[in-house]
Amino acid sequence: MQRAQTFSTILRNALPARIIALAALAIAPAILSAGAASARPITFNDSYIGAGVSAGVTNGGQNGDAATLGGNIQGRFAVPNAPISVRGAVLFSDESAAIMPLLTYDVPVSDNANIYAGAGYSFADKEGKPSPLGNKNAPVLTAGAEAGIGRNVVVYGDAKWGIDAYKNSPADALSFQAGVGYRF
Repeated sequence: MQRAQTFSTILRNALPARIIALAALAIAPAILSAGAASARPITFNDSYIGAGVSAGVTNGGQNGDAATLGGNIQGRFAVPNAPISVRGAVLFSDESAAIMPLLTYDVPVSDNANIYAGAGYSFADKEGKPSPLGNKNAPVLTAGAEAGIGRNVVVYGDAKWGIDAYKNSPADALSFQAGVGYRF
């Protein structure tokens, strides 16, 4: 019993809570939906490109780190016959942009809609200048939903969490996006 407590204490001190939370958040969707996703066919298996609004809702605590309203350009490349997608997003403000490649795990919720969760990396085009997702390069987690409307139109919305995404600050960034896209 003493060894288990000692090991647990060493593990807790060695692994920051943020890394543990990140790992749990990254693997949870795959574990929780593995049975349901494999039992149902992937129905929203289209790729798209879209644009919309983006709202950064956090502040890094330094001068120039205020929450930022801007826009987004997002795209999805559906990997055929697989529950994953390769995505790209650009979240921009009047001063800077966060450019990010992402890989997501997609779970169908109806014939024409998915929810998704995944991870990627945000590259700040001008470090130190505010974008909706902080002001420096950072790992990113995302979760969202998308639905086809009509033949070629898709609507989407998601949240992106930039981990340690502010220069000279340990703060994380959070932004919300919504948009409309052309699906092909």
